[in-house]
Amino acid sequence: MMNTEKLNLTPQWDKTFEKSDKVLHRKVTFINRFGITLAADMYEPKDAEGKLPALAVSGPFGAVKEQCSGLYAQTMAERGFLTIAFDPSYTGESGGEPRYMASPDINTEDFMAAVDFLSLNEKVDSEHIGIIGICDWGGMALQRLEDLKNGSYKRAGGCLPLPVPEDVPFFVKDYSEYYKGRAYHERSLNSNEGWNVIGCESFMNQPILKYSNEIRSAVLIIHGEKAHSCYFSKDAYANMIKDSKYTDNKELMIIPDAVHTDLYDNLDVIPFNHIEEFVRKYV
Repeated sequence: MMNTEKLNLTPQWDKTFEKSDKVLHRKVTFINRFGITLAADMYEPKDAEGKLPALAVSGPFGAVKEQCSGLYAQTMAERGFLTIAFDPSYTGESGGEPRYMASPDINTEDFMAAVDFLSLNEKVDSEHIGIIGICDWGGMALQRLEDLKNGSYKRAGGCLPLPVPEDVPFFVKDYSEYYKGRAYHERSLNSNEGWNVIGCESFMNQPILKYSNEIRSAVLIIHGEKAHSCYFSKDAYANMIKDSKYTDNKELMIIPDAVHTDLYDNLDVIPFNHIEEFVRKYV
């Protein structure tokens, strides 16, 4: 279950801007998928009727909702929007330890959670919700309303149970034979119900290879020749050495005839001798 942390919210108006007599204001809290409770100021236009378009506002980097994000939120509420200005995780009145940390992953999730929160408000038109990210706090808003309504996270499902159907791709059978068969473990996600469905959203936006050619440290990439994912390593290596000044300590090692899970536990295949040689040379 998603439990809300009790926050110490300031009851008085302590904003750096004047309070508008055209909007209603109250403090609210909501929780993100990392279990962090966020604090926000909600601004609602007075005498508004029907469902309203809504906005989630945050920023700038290092600011709090009592500053310009609150001003944006209050001003847009005067113009007919239901708005919240929130403190990102680890800052302001929001929860999260240790304090004053920043994370592209978690702070993007903060915006997603804010949109979720607005979507479930009975006064909000859930088809018309936007975000305002001031300075560095722009982010992407995705919907996970079913989990929020249920109060729990849906699991994506682990590997297929054995025996797997004959018509599935080889790599699916390969994974299942490892996780559901010879290496089953009760605490393994892949061996059981899998990750939370929404647990990996940020990977869609992660520029994994963007700066790889700036890596100065030694890198040994090992992959099985017959692994369905072999092209991942080939692409990663190509990006790593492209226009790089640091290629002498980079190596791609393809193991002939090896499949993906051979490099999990096949002691006849895993090149421990070469790994030791590489590590002793560069570490």
